[in-house]
Amino acid sequence: MTSPAATKPAILSVDDDPGVSRAVVRDLRRRYGAEYRILRAESGAQALDALREMKLRGQPVAVLIADYRMPGMDGIEFLEQAMDLHPFARRVLLTAYADTSAAISAINVVDLDHYLLKPWDPPEEKLYPVLDGLLDAWRSSEHRPVTETKVVGNRWSPRSSEVREFLARNQLPYRWYLADEPEGARLLEAAGADPERCPVVITAAGDTLVQPSDNELAQNVGLTVNATGDFYDLIVVGGGPAGLGAAVYGASEGLRTVLVERTATGGQAGQSSRIENYLGFPDGVSGGQLADRARRQAAKFGAEVITTREVVALEVNGSARTVRFADGGKLCAHTVIIATGVDYRRHPARGVDDFTGRGVYYGSAMTEASECADRDVYIVGGANSAGQAAVFLSRNAKTVHLVVRSGSLDNSMSHYLVQQIAQLPNIKVHTNTEVIAADGDEHLQQIVLRNNETGNEEKAEAERLFLFIGAAPQTEWLDGMIKRDQAGYVLAGPDLIVDGARPAGWELPRPPHHLETNVPGVFVAGDVHADSAKRVASAVGEGAMAVMLVHRYLA
Repeated sequence: MTSPAATKPAILSVDDDPGVSRAVVRDLRRRYGAEYRILRAESGAQALDALREMKLRGQPVAVLIADYRMPGMDGIEFLEQAMDLHPFARRVLLTAYADTSAAISAINVVDLDHYLLKPWDPPEEKLYPVLDGLLDAWRSSEHRPVTETKVVGNRWSPRSSEVREFLARNQLPYRWYLADEPEGARLLEAAGADPERCPVVITAAGDTLVQPSDNELAQNVGLTVNATGDFYDLIVVGGGPAGLGAAVYGASEGLRTVLVERTATGGQAGQSSRIENYLGFPDGVSGGQLADRARRQAAKFGAEVITTREVVALEVNGSARTVRFADGGKLCAHTVIIATGVDYRRHPARGVDDFTGRGVYYGSAMTEASECADRDVYIVGGANSAGQAAVFLSRNAKTVHLVVRSGSLDNSMSHYLVQQIAQLPNIKVHTNTEVIAADGDEHLQQIVLRNNETGNEEKAEAERLFLFIGAAPQTEWLDGMIKRDQAGYVLAGPDLIVDGARPAGWELPRPPHHLETNVPGVFVAGDVHADSAKRVASAVGEGAMAVMLVHRYLA
């Protein structure tokens, strides 16, 4: 039985100096001990162990207080790792006067909420007012409890892989159990589930879901799948960087905003293991972290974010713009921003489709990273997403083979990534090469590589093949309504003007705004926009610019 104290939110103090640690805890207990669990640790590693345990048990953490100067792991490094475990906890750095520059840099690295100079006496003036404000903000912000979901499935099951990836991309913690191992079998027996009907998901509340759809899964793990209203100022379709940027700026500027996402916020960028060229993050940030922060930021300003809803049509009904869902539902608004991004193209090689989810994965499939330790891994693609995945997987894999059709990575990859790859001895780049076949029994076991310069073909043993090939806009749902180029990308603004003539059916006295489509009040942003830059920063910028143009349209 869980004790009442264990259900209280925690305030955790980390300091390697026992005297300072005891003093912090003493002052915290005096003021906050009745409502919060006051915990202390004497190293970053010890504190992370405690945070992991609290995460698994679903115990909330309100505030983290870390001393900057600690051996082995300083306060900034600790907070950076801790925020992945408890992203909603408020973060405070204890510094001496000489370390204030470090505290300022931490504002970017770990979204630091405050830094305190030592000593903080008297606490009534220097400690309590700061924590009172942080705790008030924590209580009023969105922070769903982090509880444990269990997934039982088969190692080479495509749907088991999809469920794990869905949970991971939506920042929902879970534990993975193999159905043919003792603990997995015990869970299936306890749930009364048939081992032949995996995956089985057991929610933190104890509910059993057998082979759940994404929508059923979302409803049972705390995601929002339905909008609260029927009519909005702005509907954003797509939750990648452009869509999240539009939602943040739209809601922060007073527009009643709803973002509709098919799978998980973050889009392709959300699967990136490390983005190092995004403004304001000198040490880099994972795509998942960036997407999670943006989603929470949008929610803070009042935007609604609904997931597992697929938009299948766009309609004009007088001054209203209507999006229709695959399940028959609909939402209406004054304006719409299309930010659906792009998907990876399907690989045409023989056998690839047969092993998708069974050793072949589109995108990073970060849930598979732990299975790549000490193995040869193959990645197909020459753009940034492939390079980021190669660098990430090289930490544990025996060898990462990067397969590129062009003659050089310089043609499509950022310079900083090309340099990193060149410096990693266990990344081998195969230029002018492509995968022409995949083979195996229950799962992928072998691929065939062809050198397009020499024509030579080579078989290679491979259990994991990650594909990052090209980009395909999924815009068929706009047929008959929105003008697109031959590749399916949405045309907007000046691209709609042909020989000085405005698009057919355009009745307004002005030409389309820069990001406005051929339908007034419908805008586009991000990678789905024709001739976009295909970079995270530019997508976010277009999302913000689209909101500015929405205001002009509404005015």
